[in-house]
Amino acid sequence: PQLPRNLAASLAIEAAEVLELYQWRESADPAKLADELADVALYLLQLASVTDIDLEAAILEKLRRNYGRSWAGH
Repeated sequence: PQLPRNLAASLAIEAAEVLELYQWRESADPAKLADELADVALYLLQLASVTDIDLEAAILEKLRRNYGRSWAGH
């Protein structure tokens, strides 16, 4: 079964693979980057699905909250 913990771990691993593409270089091969970003997106969508999170609503709410935030000093 797709357990949230396993999906979260897989999401983190795939995100690390995105970072690895940039290790020791300024740019990444676009095809490899696209492949890894797709993996990240798929695990993110699966995690949202199995935890009954409306990802679109969560993103819109986050954008609303961030709109009024000050990023000075960060």
